[in-house]
Amino acid sequence: MGDSMNQIVQYGIIILLLIIIAIAIIKSKRKDFKIEINKLVSYLGGKDNIVSYEVNKSRFIVTLKNVNIVNKEGIQKMGARGIVEIDNQLKIILGENANVLKKHIDELK
Repeated sequence: MGDSMNQIVQYGIIILLLIIIAIAIIKSKRKDFKIEINKLVSYLGGKDNIVSYEVNKSRFIVTLKNVNIVNKEGIQKMGARGIVEIDNQLKIILGENANVLKKHIDELK
């Protein structure tokens, strides 16, 4: 009986360590994502250049004061699947990250 109790304790410790490692990985990825968000905002000309923004499915739609200062190439390199420009508005196709992006930009404003 003593050996099986030791095994249970050992498995419990291993599971606890795996949970701690998983939490650390998740937190580090969120931090990286926020860094990416800051980079995207800077590519859009800074938060003062952003008039309004919304999410429509996989698209992040942003209205800007000045579209000419946007670094579209930088946005593409970050993983945007496409960018459509209409007047002072950009529709950036991001996929599933569009909703998460809106939440993080809300926190920046």
